Amino acid sequence: MTDTQNTLIAPSILSSDFSKLGEEVKAIDDAGADYIHIDVMDGHFVPNLTFGPPVIKSIRPHTKKIFDVHLMIAPVDPYIQAYADAGADIITAHIEAGPHIHRTLQAIKATGAKAGISFNPATPIDGLKHVIDLVDLVLIMTVNPGFGGQSFIPLMDKITAARDIAKAAGKQIDIQVDGGVTPQTAPLVKQAGANVLVAGTAIFKDGPEHYARNITNIRNA
Repeated sequence: MTDTQNTLIAPSILSSDFSKLGEEVKAIDDAGADYIHIDVMDGHFVPNLTFGPPVIKSIRPHTKKIFDVHLMIAPVDPYIQAYADAGADIITAHIEAGPHIHRTLQAIKATGAKAGISFNPATPIDGLKHVIDLVDLVLIMTVNPGFGGQSFIPLMDKITAARDIAKAAGKQIDIQVDGGVTPQTAPLVKQAGANVLVAGTAIFKDGPEHYARNITNIRNA
């Protein structure tokens, strides 16, 4: 069970106005974002293209908040250092993106960034047990990755299982949920054990003057 005081909100800039990305990052910082969630897509692992390291480097000066970089790319390992150098504080790789997730997590840790592991909706959580010593964050996808604005897939048992694996290992890690998070679905994932909620459409939909309200509504839902 997670209380609102410990709920971190990570707005996904995938839903922001790309024509003024630096301003959008500053606006969600000012509105109370805890992390800045950056969805990196390669058009191969997922059917979309988004941000490369130069874009992340260009927006890094606009906020001191944690850059939470979610790599939906394959292969992952050749690009880890570039994203770390661009300013990523947390780098999350998908367990499905390559054959050697243990090696990938080691490579992320070697840069000094925190290491995250992500699971697509149909991927069993059991693999977490074998790399839990290397993990700072577990990302449970509650949509199939690749697009914003999708409907929430209820995977509360999976979220709870990830929390239980971490607890059994004596690890204090972030349990993050990404996909269809709204004021309606936030209570479900928080009760299941998530403490970091990624939201795109639900935060950015009404323009900058409403970002603070939208973040608060999800945090306190």
